[in-house]
Amino acid sequence: MTISWLKDVLGRMEFYFNLLQYFKKIVSEASERVETVDESFEPQMRMADERFGDFQANGALPYAKKNGLNPRELAESIAAKTTSSDLWEISIAGPGFINFKLKPEFFLTWLQELGDMEDTKRHLLADSPRRVVLDYSGPNTAKQMHVGHIRSTIIGESLARLLALQGHAVIRDNHLGDWGTQFGILLYAIKRCDISLDKLGEEPVAFLEDLYRKGNDLVKKFPEALDKARLELVKLQNGDQENLSLWQKIRDLSLETFNQVYELLGVRFDYAHGESFYRDQVQGVYSVLQKYEICTEDQGALVVFHPEHKRFAKQPFIIRKSDGASNYATTDLATLAFRKKEWDAEHIIYVTDGRQRDHFEQLFMTVKKWFQVERVECPTLSHVWFGTILGEDNKAIKTREGQPVKLMDLLVEAVERAKAMVQEKNPELQEEEVERRAKIIGIGAVKYADLSQDRTLDYVFSWDKMLALQGNTAPYLQYAVARIHSLFRKVGKERSNLASTSSTPQSDSEKKLARKISFFPLAIEQTTKELKPHSLCVYLYELATEFSSFYNQEKVMNEDQDTQNLRLFLCAKTQIILELGLDILGIETLEEM
Repeated sequence: MTISWLKDVLGRMEFYFNLLQYFKKIVSEASERVETVDESFEPQMRMADERFGDFQANGALPYAKKNGLNPRELAESIAAKTTSSDLWEISIAGPGFINFKLKPEFFLTWLQELGDMEDTKRHLLADSPRRVVLDYSGPNTAKQMHVGHIRSTIIGESLARLLALQGHAVIRDNHLGDWGTQFGILLYAIKRCDISLDKLGEEPVAFLEDLYRKGNDLVKKFPEALDKARLELVKLQNGDQENLSLWQKIRDLSLETFNQVYELLGVRFDYAHGESFYRDQVQGVYSVLQKYEICTEDQGALVVFHPEHKRFAKQPFIIRKSDGASNYATTDLATLAFRKKEWDAEHIIYVTDGRQRDHFEQLFMTVKKWFQVERVECPTLSHVWFGTILGEDNKAIKTREGQPVKLMDLLVEAVERAKAMVQEKNPELQEEEVERRAKIIGIGAVKYADLSQDRTLDYVFSWDKMLALQGNTAPYLQYAVARIHSLFRKVGKERSNLASTSSTPQSDSEKKLARKISFFPLAIEQTTKELKPHSLCVYLYELATEFSSFYNQEKVMNEDQDTQNLRLFLCAKTQIILELGLDILGIETLEEM
């Protein structure tokens, strides 16, 4: 059987790459040839229970119920009209489920079409790429990043990688908290203590954070201190050169510290405008919302109510406070308008914790009304929210002193713990190589521990679990990749030389591994649809587990050359998917563990 022949049978490879979509097309076309079925029929394809097949169409049951038909007879009619092929078997189960069981030849040819790493990436390209803005991380300047920032940072980066891989034009924007009331207090404290920002020591942001804390204590205790802090804020907002210079220095020092964390995490941004970037645009927001009567004045504040919404009909969305100051809502509205006008954003994704759900729901409702009256096409707006990282006491993770865990401290500890693992396993390694491996394993473990959780849930942080070589962890997946590298070194072949094989999968473990590899596009589709990286993690763990079972049951270095080629071929494809999937998650791999 040749690849070109299979392509003629299956149609365009770009469509066939996603098997769920392909068989949905097969069933839809068959249903059009059944007299009792109209265009409202939906195949409802899903992966089948392995005992019955590979893919299952469930659409006959609801359609029959709605139209007074016998579901099993309907399913049989659709199956009878389905394009026949020697590459799969069709069966009817239960009250009308249509099962497709694929032949080993099908999986073999699919894997050959998968190609190398670059071919696989090309198959993932979206038919209609979009311009997507991802808003994530967003720490406050003059404060150290703590463990609470890690979820937004690595979930956002993973989604950016996922969408970029599919050909979308992704703009990564770090919306810093670099403007607002806190700077009045900090500027007051700097001047009161006669602090030079050029002499803050090795941890300038930690110093600034402590200084702000002291200034905040003062303004709470002494009214005159509060008045002075407010004066410093007004001077900053009015463009006072001294205060602007101090503010800019604080911002620069903060970004320098943040970038050390981002470099360790392998995270990058295209922009870091922050709230300050939009400070001259908020007046335009007030004007346009007042002009179209989207907002109203309430007790001196400008607010938006949404009468069509049960809760937000009475819960105001405050866009200007009663003292005339702007807030997050104002800045976010200005930011969204800028991203639409200047970047032509078609989809904007915000990655923040779940406590901000109300804010973003009101923000999205407000901007849709604004754009509608101005006849501007509103981008797709998504709030990717997440839960809390808990300590082993099931409370928000903190230090023994009750303070938030500093993110850099956590990452450094992860690397140190991984270093001990590497040294124990490989005592002969040079220090430089130990450090390299420890960084890849430790940082990967922290990322995967977070990304492998359903982002909408809280999860318990556990060092022992995340660094384990068994179970659903990054080290387990990294070890699977390293094991395949080791195998290729032993056989003396390169993965690139294993592009094809003439043998088809025969044993159960060979067929199961081939089957699991073919489900990779479905994992990508689900992860993209839900914007939940844990769906990809589940798939990668299942693939690594299937590979481990295959490796333990089958002798890869088989004396029969055809059998050996097939098994090495399956190993090569597994490695491609594991490496690509982990790269989407921002996790590096190793050739040796």
